[in-house]
Amino acid sequence: MSLEPLGHPHGPSRIPVSPRVSPHMSPRVSPHVSPCPQEVDIGLAADVGTLQRLPKIVGSQSLVNELAFTARKMMAPEAQSCGLVSRVFPDKATLLQGALDVAAAVAARSPVAVQGTKVNLLYSRDHPVPESLRYMATWNMSMLQTDDILKSVQAAMEKKGPEDVPFSKL
Repeated sequence: MSLEPLGHPHGPSRIPVSPRVSPHMSPRVSPHVSPCPQEVDIGLAADVGTLQRLPKIVGSQSLVNELAFTARKMMAPEAQSCGLVSRVFPDKATLLQGALDVAAAVAARSPVAVQGTKVNLLYSRDHPVPESLRYMATWNMSMLQTDDILKSVQAAMEKKGPEDVPFSKL
């Protein structure tokens, strides 16, 4: 089975998945793939951000070194245990239901809050904590112009969930 390139000139990205997931789910998914591009196998250093991002995600420089230097395959249980993936699903149906449940939970929240959280998580990934805290304070000062907080507090007092709140649009 081959993987389709995901826009990278040197080959496909690698996505870890459960070995029990059908390899026919998607042309991008295989039960025997490495989270690191295998450029090292063809004489290149990984150049799509893996070497810069993976150490921050995994938190183990020695594991990242091993994966990057050897292009060894990582199976889903190991990917989950080192924090590379948050969950592993036993089959396609469970995977799709899990994804839909997460999407529904996110969609039930304030779009302003979700977007602000996303922007600040990405900012914090690449900046020191004090700088990220200043950025967050500035972000919140500018984004607190909606009624979403008041609506959320009122819904909580009425024992309603976020899915019952008519949040502001972006």
